[in-house]
Amino acid sequence: MTQTEHQTTPSTPTPRSADPAADAATTPVEYPPLAPMTTTAATPASWASATWRPFRNVIVCRMVPGSEDKVGPVFAYYDQTTRPQDLGVVGRVLLSYEDLYLHVIERKQDPAVSGQRRGLPAFQAIAEAIEPYVTPYASYWENPSHSVAKHFYSWLPEGEVSPDREMTVIVQRMKPGTEEEIARVFAESDAGGLPTETGVTGRWLYSMEDVFVHLLEQDRTKAAAVRQNHESMRPAFAKVMADLAPYVSPYRPETWQTPRDSVATVFHRWTAPDWKPGDPEPVLAQEEAPSSWT
Repeated sequence: MTQTEHQTTPSTPTPRSADPAADAATTPVEYPPLAPMTTTAATPASWASATWRPFRNVIVCRMVPGSEDKVGPVFAYYDQTTRPQDLGVVGRVLLSYEDLYLHVIERKQDPAVSGQRRGLPAFQAIAEAIEPYVTPYASYWENPSHSVAKHFYSWLPEGEVSPDREMTVIVQRMKPGTEEEIARVFAESDAGGLPTETGVTGRWLYSMEDVFVHLLEQDRTKAAAVRQNHESMRPAFAKVMADLAPYVSPYRPETWQTPRDSVATVFHRWTAPDWKPGDPEPVLAQEEAPSSWT
């Protein structure tokens, strides 16, 4: 918190948002007017390297369709006027898909390992601003932590890969409770040559009840070549899709036509502009009280 921000007596706020990244305030602040701001769909990460990957959480909520221009500028304002990187967050991607809100939070390290679970004071203001548009998805939702999707599979290739990578977020329906079966299908495919041939540099799978979220990272040049010559890979892709068919289906089958229809749309992306792996951690002020989510 800067010296110019308004401070009030610390309190434990009532949860105001389904997104835990916007709901962990311990010090309420006055919410300043949002300035007009343009968000970008692709910004190179300052920490891009051949080996290092951030720890990623995925938050899944419902969102009022068409409200991207209401939600995106809220995060854009605070990503520019505060320092999430001092609290371990080095990037975030906000995406929409049909009536879903997806928030990919990129951290320096798993909070379970680092112990860094502090929240920016601005999070209460963010929560109040997005509350009309972002609501819980999980049927069992009682607190913001229930919006964090379950991570159940990941794969990384051996050795170094190109730092020029792009991430695609794919959203589908899944049969609840079939994480083990879905992971098996991808593990069998990833053990072969298909990922390398298509430039896959990382894969992370998440679930939220009947929502399946697939974070696919690819070498940008190889991914473009595959899109131009998709027919050469069709048999291998067809096998994966056939093996997944008992467990995975389009989120909206009535409007789905091609695999591209399952790709979520980025409406805000931020990466820490002045941080890279190996940088020393800042010393946080005592008044920055810890919170459960950042």
